[in-house]
Amino acid sequence: MSLIRPMAVAVALSAALLGVSGCVAGSDDAPAARSSASSLPAPVPVSTPSEVAPVLARFGLQGMDAPAIIDHLDALAGDDRPADLKASVRPGELVLTSAGKEVALAIPADRFYLSLAPYLDHTHECFYHSLTTCTGELGGKRVSVRITDSTHGTVLVDETRTSYANGFVGYWLPRDIKGTVRVTYGDHTGEVAFATDAEAATCLTTLHLT
Repeated sequence: MSLIRPMAVAVALSAALLGVSGCVAGSDDAPAARSSASSLPAPVPVSTPSEVAPVLARFGLQGMDAPAIIDHLDALAGDDRPADLKASVRPGELVLTSAGKEVALAIPADRFYLSLAPYLDHTHECFYHSLTTCTGELGGKRVSVRITDSTHGTVLVDETRTSYANGFVGYWLPRDIKGTVRVTYGDHTGEVAFATDAEAATCLTTLHLT
């Protein structure tokens, strides 16, 4: 699997709750300033294979590691997203919750998943991307994405692609960098900063296209 695949820095002070539940839909206001690390949920310890197996089997995810599950769930159409599964993407782990049971799968230490939802008219607060509940405004749209690594002065992504049905596009990026994401949709363009450290957001919903 390649490092870059066909993802932020703003949240409300309630990020601790958002980190558990994922995106909160229905807000027309852009998220407020980035939360402090002390307000974020603590990392969830990685579960053992025997703990993870029943959850994966229930949703047909057997044999998948965290990156494969993230890629699969983020690309699902709305009706195909399992309503009884919560899947929260953290910087170092994927947390799955179903039927009151929570398990965590490790994300490789050198990789970071950033999921972004550019918007024209409305957005919602989000810090940790929820693969089964987050919904952006521009689902199934052709967007041009340019991701620049300011830390090393390189362009990581420069492509045009179709956003997922949930209105997001997701990318696997290197860990511990800072940069900018620039998105163009028709005559509209927007740009925001992002980071991929241990305290960074995995859900970028502040990219306003003007």
